[in-house]
Amino acid sequence: MNQIALIFGSCFGCLAIVFGAFGAHALKKKLNSEQLQSFETGVKYQMYHAIVLLVLGFNLEIDSYIVYSFIIGIFLFSFSIYGLVLSSANNKKLKFLGPLTPLGGLFLVIGWALLLYKFIFL
Repeated sequence: MNQIALIFGSCFGCLAIVFGAFGAHALKKKLNSEQLQSFETGVKYQMYHAIVLLVLGFNLEIDSYIVYSFIIGIFLFSFSIYGLVLSSANNKKLKFLGPLTPLGGLFLVIGWALLLYKFIFL
């Protein structure tokens, strides 16, 4: 489980840097300020939780459901934001992605709640 957390944490961290640079440079002229801010929110949350996955990956007693909650949450939350922003910038908004964002947020909250539970009831 630790290796999965480290692999996904590293991958998501790398992609957050790439997407952040892409948003700051390539998309700056294409997106309005609200869209750019939404894109940046996706990047920030992705990076924050990539770091959490790396920290969890170095913990030898990590529970798989915590790691999977964060992985699923990052994917649904951040990547749905990227898809929504990029599709709306091209005037072809992918509306089916809308419900995935709060679902991803819910998985992130679940991951944090499970982590809290683990710390309290060690």
